[in-house]
Amino acid sequence: MPRATDPPSDATAKAKPKSTSKKAGSRPRRPRADRASGDGELRLTGDRLVVRTPENGERTSSGGLLIPATAMPAPKRLIWADVALVGPDVRVAKRGDRVLFLPQSGLEVELDGEEVLLLRERDVQAVRTATDGRDHASGQYL
Repeated sequence: MPRATDPPSDATAKAKPKSTSKKAGSRPRRPRADRASGDGELRLTGDRLVVRTPENGERTSSGGLLIPATAMPAPKRLIWADVALVGPDVRVAKRGDRVLFLPQSGLEVELDGEEVLLLRERDVQAVRTATDGRDHASGQYL
């Protein structure tokens, strides 16, 4: 058995030389298309939702006091947001609905220069269906 320190034998010296030419059946590679550019439509996967939260983080208390966004947030406070995009597997919400969720459960994403949140369907606690602008009957008439 030859060792690494032994000079190459005739059997290994006569080994098939490596070919530097390309295979006959292969084609030259085309450069990849730039996926980041273009105005293609954004499609979500699975049970994902994209929601738009209120512009400012300020809230108004029940007594009418303005609570700034820089104030210490109340732990585990749920917020309402409008659904902007819906994934193919979402069953409970559709575009235009309002959903109630815990803001810490979402991921912040910037889409078209706007900050939005990416949620899973299981993070949604409640759904308020979107109204189509018509006035609905208020219930009983007295």
